[in-house]
Amino acid sequence: MARKDELGRRGEELATRYLTAHGYRVLSRNWRCSLGEIDVIAERSGLVAIVEVKTRSSLAYGHPFDAITAQKAARLRRLAAQWCQETGEAVRELRIDAIAVLAPAGALDRDVVIEHLTGIC
Repeated sequence: MARKDELGRRGEELATRYLTAHGYRVLSRNWRCSLGEIDVIAERSGLVAIVEVKTRSSLAYGHPFDAITAQKAARLRRLAAQWCQETGEAVRELRIDAIAVLAPAGALDRDVVIEHLTGIC
């Protein structure tokens, strides 16, 4: 497994733990359809959050949120609509969030920095 894939999986695991610790119930991870993949789908108090997780080991190539372009945001909106259609979930409120995970090589989980932006698009 490539180092980048390992880092991404670790970031998604840390993001999922973060969401759970903040009162979210994880509905799905790595949900896929023909349009692409949603990293995490979580629910809290009737609100469903479609969560894009971006993980970096350093800021050498920019902040993790820098990777969420207008095109990526548009794809996330299409994926969210597709998830609602395919699952038939009766969603009262839907939001698209992003979580940035900064996990330097060898850092313990407690030393990782996690940022959560709500309603990014």
